[in-house]
Amino acid sequence: MTFLMWNHPMTEIPTSLIAFQRLFPDDNACARWLIAARWPNGFRCPACGHDRGWELKTRKHSFECIRCHRQTSATAGTLLHRTKLSLATWFWAACLMATHCNGISALQLQKRLGIGYCRSAWMLAAKLRRAMVNPERSPEGKIPIAGAVERGDGNTPGRLRLATIRSCSAKDLGSFVVRNTAATATIKTDGWRGCSTVPRDRHQPHVVGDRPAHEVLAWIHTAFSNLKGWARGVYHGLRAKHLQTYLDEFVFRFNRRRNRHAAFLSLFLQALRAKPHPCHILIKPEPNA
Repeated sequence: MTFLMWNHPMTEIPTSLIAFQRLFPDDNACARWLIAARWPNGFRCPACGHDRGWELKTRKHSFECIRCHRQTSATAGTLLHRTKLSLATWFWAACLMATHCNGISALQLQKRLGIGYCRSAWMLAAKLRRAMVNPERSPEGKIPIAGAVERGDGNTPGRLRLATIRSCSAKDLGSFVVRNTAATATIKTDGWRGCSTVPRDRHQPHVVGDRPAHEVLAWIHTAFSNLKGWARGVYHGLRAKHLQTYLDEFVFRFNRRRNRHAAFLSLFLQALRAKPHPCHILIKPEPNA
């Protein structure tokens, strides 16, 4: 056994597929990156919190706490918990999903990565979508969809938020506004009565009337138009029972469109913080908001 304690700053971000292959050539390289990402200041036992452990030679990428002797693998308790796919497959899938401009379907993942069954590729993609939302911000719900886009510098959109909601009522839309906008933000809407709960001192309703809606609220309409095109082109439509996770995927890529290769790093770090999602959880319809 080898005593385990190290520091590994993860500053290198692959900016091409060739660079990605060079950085993650095999499972061992992927495992070392995972270990450094999960324990950047050295191993810490998830059971007792002790900061010293041994790397096991009898179990790949696993460690034993010196104090309580609990054995922990690099993927235990994360989104990769008990995975049967290779770590290299996970890394390549995350790379393709994070950097592909238009997204990638489970069938495309299966063909690109040589995964034996389309169901396995779908499960892999579904788990990665669960990591596309920070665990501290996890909206729940079902159609219809509410959206908000941040007004960026100049004539460009900033960050996007999309969430399924129960209805277009004032209660549900007001709840969406509270969850997805800063308390000091000015909210510009089309004057729909469902926005009546938005605080008046920061609400700027712009009644559309006979004008085309996309002229009044251009960027949110552009976002929805792109969402529809993406859904039709990649997935040929989205299934209602998993709609929120597909929205999360679209938002994840939209908000990182200016630095797609760094998005891989963001995706995998969130995957390490996410809880395990077994098959029976992934296939269940998403709960109502």
